[in-house]
Amino acid sequence: MQSRKGESFQMKTTYQTRIPLSREEITKVKTRALRKGVWYKVLNRIERACIDLVIRVVERVRSFSLKRALSSILSKLEVALESPVQRLMREIGVNIVSELSRIAQQWGNKSAFLWVKDVRFIQFLTLTRINATL
Repeated sequence: MQSRKGESFQMKTTYQTRIPLSREEITKVKTRALRKGVWYKVLNRIERACIDLVIRVVERVRSFSLKRALSSILSKLEVALESPVQRLMREIGVNIVSELSRIAQQWGNKSAFLWVKDVRFIQFLTLTRINATL
């Protein structure tokens, strides 16, 4: 979710469209989940076994059925690995920015449609909203 200057902000909810399901990428996700302590909390034994088997047996997932099953498992991990600020940016910040963008476009600001893709602006407004409610 972190972005360099000029990159757009995209919220993805499944790994199916985000990354190619390869052994290397799945191993990275598993390692992050183990380090953050969510591997055993979020996944049941069958889901963990599925991931482990794919890592051992498959180099790159080609089967649509297996991709769909892995996507649901990896989506669970993605939500668990998400930081609180990222979650709030997704839930609150994107809505605030899109509303502000819509209003600014009605007032004649032609470049306001780009605000929705600006990660730093979304983060700024999210943190401002959080601090205003404290």
